[in-house]
Amino acid sequence: MNRIVRTTLVTAVAVAALGGLAGSGRTAPELRVAEPAPVQAAPPPPPVSVRHEARPVGKPTHLSIPAIKVDERLHGVGLKANGAMQTPDFGDAGWYDLGPRPGAPGPAVLVAHVHGPAGDDVFARLHELEPGDRVTVERTDGRSTFVVEAVEQAAKDKLPYDRIWNETDRPVLRLITCGGTPDPVARMYPDNTIVFARLAP
Repeated sequence: MNRIVRTTLVTAVAVAALGGLAGSGRTAPELRVAEPAPVQAAPPPPPVSVRHEARPVGKPTHLSIPAIKVDERLHGVGLKANGAMQTPDFGDAGWYDLGPRPGAPGPAVLVAHVHGPAGDDVFARLHELEPGDRVTVERTDGRSTFVVEAVEQAAKDKLPYDRIWNETDRPVLRLITCGGTPDPVARMYPDNTIVFARLAP
């Protein structure tokens, strides 16, 4: 991966850790969330470097997680002008299109809201996943199925950057949304839920 892509990955995660990730950006009328803090306020994760795949994989289009009844479209998300990661529309899931695509070597990242104007959103039950559960990503050239290895909850300012963006030649998947109990005063989710998954054999 070239230096430009590594830099954007670092920027996106640093902003996400402070509340800009899916589910924490004005997700519902009753839970208004502050705008993300400047990226400089968060310690950056280590640089990510993965080798280009020998054969590019197709664009991801659909996400299926039977264990938590997720069956939604996938849309690419990048970075906003202020450096914050974009979030998908309510009812959709997003894949970070400045990083690896699901099924390509390296950590592909999917995000979605945990709550929206109509109530629970795509990743409302993400925290319920267990090791062994399967996640399938449909692409324009086929599909990749991943197996959940771990589900973790971490404070937004203490995300395990080195494990989310680890350097690897294996296709791995990260699913991220907000977690924890929303603070009624600050009106923010304090944590992120992170699912770590590997390509199924």
